[in-house]
Amino acid sequence: MTKWCYSFRQGEAEGGAALGDVLGSKGAGLAEMARLGLPVPPGFTISSDACRYFHAHSGQMPPGLTEAVDAALAKLAADAGHAFGDPKWPLLVAVRPSGRVSTPGLMGTALNIGLNDQTVTALASTCGDEVFAYDCYRRLVELFCCVALDHEHYEFEEALDKHKEAKGYVRDAELSAADWREVLGIYFEIGKGRFPQDPREQLWAAIRAAFLSWHSPRAQAYRALHDIAEDIGAAVVVQAMVFGNIGGESGAGVAFSRNPATGARELFGEFLPNAQGDDVTSGLRTPWPIRESAIGGKPAAGSLEASLPKAFTELDRCAGCVERHYRDMQNMEFTVEAGRLWMLQTKSGRRTTTAALKIAIDMANEGLIDREAALNRIEPASLDQLLHPTIDPSDRPLVLASGLPASPGAACGEIVFSNRDAESSAALGRKAILVRIETSPDDIAGMHAAEGVLTARGGMTSHAAVVARGMGKPCVTAATGLRIDYEDQSFTVGGRRFVKGDVITVDGSSGKVMAGAVRMLRPALTGEFATLMDWADRVRRLRVRANAETPSDARAALKFGAEGIGLARTEHMFFEGERIVAVREMILADNAAGRRAALAKLLPMQREDFKELFEIMAGLPVTIRLLDPPLHEFLPKTDAELASVAKALGADAAKLNKRAQELAESNPMLGFRGVRLAVAFPEIVDMQARAIFEAAIEAAIETGRATHVEIMVPLVFAKAELDLVKARVEATAKAVELETGIASRYRIGAMIELPRAALLAGEIARSAEFLSFGTNDLTQTTLGISRDDAGAFLRSYVAKGVLPTDPFVTLDVAGVGELIALGCERARQARPDITLGVCGEHGGDPDSIAFFDRIGVDYVSCSPFRAPIARLAAAQTALGRKSPERKDS
Repeated sequence: MTKWCYSFRQGEAEGGAALGDVLGSKGAGLAEMARLGLPVPPGFTISSDACRYFHAHSGQMPPGLTEAVDAALAKLAADAGHAFGDPKWPLLVAVRPSGRVSTPGLMGTALNIGLNDQTVTALASTCGDEVFAYDCYRRLVELFCCVALDHEHYEFEEALDKHKEAKGYVRDAELSAADWREVLGIYFEIGKGRFPQDPREQLWAAIRAAFLSWHSPRAQAYRALHDIAEDIGAAVVVQAMVFGNIGGESGAGVAFSRNPATGARELFGEFLPNAQGDDVTSGLRTPWPIRESAIGGKPAAGSLEASLPKAFTELDRCAGCVERHYRDMQNMEFTVEAGRLWMLQTKSGRRTTTAALKIAIDMANEGLIDREAALNRIEPASLDQLLHPTIDPSDRPLVLASGLPASPGAACGEIVFSNRDAESSAALGRKAILVRIETSPDDIAGMHAAEGVLTARGGMTSHAAVVARGMGKPCVTAATGLRIDYEDQSFTVGGRRFVKGDVITVDGSSGKVMAGAVRMLRPALTGEFATLMDWADRVRRLRVRANAETPSDARAALKFGAEGIGLARTEHMFFEGERIVAVREMILADNAAGRRAALAKLLPMQREDFKELFEIMAGLPVTIRLLDPPLHEFLPKTDAELASVAKALGADAAKLNKRAQELAESNPMLGFRGVRLAVAFPEIVDMQARAIFEAAIEAAIETGRATHVEIMVPLVFAKAELDLVKARVEATAKAVELETGIASRYRIGAMIELPRAALLAGEIARSAEFLSFGTNDLTQTTLGISRDDAGAFLRSYVAKGVLPTDPFVTLDVAGVGELIALGCERARQARPDITLGVCGEHGGDPDSIAFFDRIGVDYVSCSPFRAPIARLAAAQTALGRKSPERKDS
């Protein structure tokens, strides 16, 4: 027979942590504390199997549950010494849902079940306190109506406030028993006579409400957000009441075994004298701190430590006991009844990333856990909190819109709509937020000058997202309802209009856009961060590089532990001042001689760029990708820009305009770009290769460190393409050697961004010393989805289960992952010593990293600020982190 109920009392329990799926977090925690001999009020837990049956059978209770609850109630009565529903001495119970994981939105606690118009007088007689008895009764009516009859707490709080105001009372303690009876009458009216007098009817209504709350809209939304399965259901705890509102030596509180904000090893929490648990958790009353401390220079006389020192000492003992038992910081709920402590809940406590780091490192040093466990305690993505400014949680800003959290951190500043205005603001020392419909490589300078970026379109790997992450700038893309008018220099959202110069805040960690300047918390890297990273580096196999092409990016990469540059995008170096003019000259020239003349102007600029990267990296590998983007991105956008190029070339503007129209493409991302530029215009390869080799030689001479040069050819789909470019690079290397007398050491590889390239990786590997999978474009070309336009439908695809996650955030293992795995396998067969890397943004995603490690990729490369995340995720993978599965596995 199915076991529906699991009893517990101090010193013994049916079940425990091993039955967490059946008992839920709360039920399992109570069972464990009971087994440890801690002071736990007796009770029983109705298993989550009953909840699943209830929902699978249209709200019918499972057969045998009624009998099981009756038996459990009888055992509880024997443990408590009096019976549920006894009119002379009633056993009162609390009913609480118990999910496997904490799920806000489930039914709240129903307290004092078993009271009615008859038993309330018995309680008053037994306790000798009529005020206490009626206070308990009105609490039951309020909570029952809220959890079982869908009322809101404010309805009852407003009624109570009006009564106190009419009577001239300030505090609840001033109310007499007659007052509480009058308030009860008002509460019954609010409940519209639906409050049941039968204790058993109360109990079963609360159990039913707990089951129903599993599918409440709030609970469903929370589960969807945190990827919690729908079918696990919730258990229900039924427990004998203990009373924190029974007098001066009573109260209720919430405690943490360590400080959840800082990680300090100290009992931390809040306490309310003469209160029940709901008073603390509802936020309707202001509690005292648990510990004796100073608040505004005044001693915390209402603290648990000051007012009830014996209970405080016992709580401290219990906190240490459960922390040692679980080997983790615990979040506990407790009640003090007439000076006696009762433990009502323990679970793993939520904490800030700063606290999580300190707690994990401290517990390892204390011998509670080992280093491997400490590494696995930290969620890799949470490290973003340490590397970027965050919104102060005490602030309550006006949220204007929500978009995709494309690049973490928060920033506030004046709205600007152009690069020029962003740069002007920066020059004046004023912070700006660059607002664009979408960004392009033209916007690099403005993005660099701005504090943050906001776009109306795009996705998690759109241009704005990728570049902002590389720069460490907060970015929100695809902001819902954002309408931008460049001509009017304004945007509208939610019926409000904002103009250039208005201040907004963007939170790239949550995707929220807020009005005005919001208070920020500045990041601070602690000693624990360095310790954790050192421990991670000792166990991981997978190497971590960074995507970087500017000196600031490269320095940030080193600061965050990157082991070289896995992708330097040379096109990002071409959008400033004289460079863009020279690039446009090169593109619009109609013969090789004209292109070489323009490229000669770029050569010293490129050489200096590369030299600085080599010097900063000091012997670490630097992978430089040859020019990749479609030429249209560099073309003049205005008549003034076109006239400037015409003047530089000494050419007719009309002729250049015709040339620009000839170069325009319908689908540029699949057009004249990448290796195709190198094949058609080999002089571009000659210039870039010369700049690389000359820079490497100069950097080696000045630093005394050998350079580790890797030249990567983008968008290859055939070995023949790579061979053509390789020949030009090798010829340039020979020429530079003849001129300088110094031979260049370098490697040539290909960027695999097309399905055909992945399938033919074995053939391409015969000419390539390394392959790097560009997962951003490989995802686009495999799924046939533009990352810049996918925001319009991808969220619906994920919500409806067509895709498990956004494939531009976490790798599509079944499709794109299969291609990468095949490419790696075939490349190694052709060249066993080949180096295999990943340089898309998936290189910073923990789930994707687990997959890359499993298939034997040698390194991942991600934005500098994600390097710590990748290092920790790689360590967790080495320690057994589960990786996504391929479709055929």
